[in-house]
Amino acid sequence: MRAQSRVLAQPGKAAIRADSVAKSEETQLLRLVQPLSCPIVDIVTADGAVIRNGANMKSRLSGTLAKVVLVAALSSAVMPAGAQQSGAIRSTHGAWSIICDTPAGATAEQCVMMQNVIAEDRPEMGLSVVVLRTADNKAEILRVLAPLGVLLPNGLGLNVDGKDIGRAYFVRCFQDGCYAEVILEKPLLDTLKGGTSATFIVFQTPEEGIGIPVDLNGFDEGFAALPK
Repeated sequence: MRAQSRVLAQPGKAAIRADSVAKSEETQLLRLVQPLSCPIVDIVTADGAVIRNGANMKSRLSGTLAKVVLVAALSSAVMPAGAQQSGAIRSTHGAWSIICDTPAGATAEQCVMMQNVIAEDRPEMGLSVVVLRTADNKAEILRVLAPLGVLLPNGLGLNVDGKDIGRAYFVRCFQDGCYAEVILEKPLLDTLKGGTSATFIVFQTPEEGIGIPVDLNGFDEGFAALPK
């Protein structure tokens, strides 16, 4: 899917900057998680405050599931148009697809909900947005893969239908891109289910934020179809 990006000047005043987001009932918790098999580290609100340490709260991804997600995300977000996507598309729900695969050594099929977006005016700027369940089915994770070259300290901003949700920090980079993860707690999940359009904001320079819209059409239906 191609979408028109939006340049946001003066990041100090941009919507995604935590110090500019007003505290309100709409403020969502973005809980940062370490990738793969690492425990949760912090809980961060949209105003940038770390409210508690989550080191004792385990949310582990199985190695096979992590492999599926990494292969699916890394093989599509930053590859040229027409590149093959790993896994089979099980179903399509609006702008979202359920993609499943059985990795080597796995006894069961693993599935994720996914959407790939490329900015029409910036073909080098693409995102893979992935929703997956943890191995114990106790939590859902939103993972966003951005191409190499984004400014890491500014993190990844999220805006849904004009409301500033907050930001998540990039947690790891591979040769094909860098990704951020947040736990989909109920307030954030409900916002995405009921939303029309999400905008993810990345920075290539300290002065320029690039907003890339992601269509939320079918998110609710696709999430319900994501196998447990």
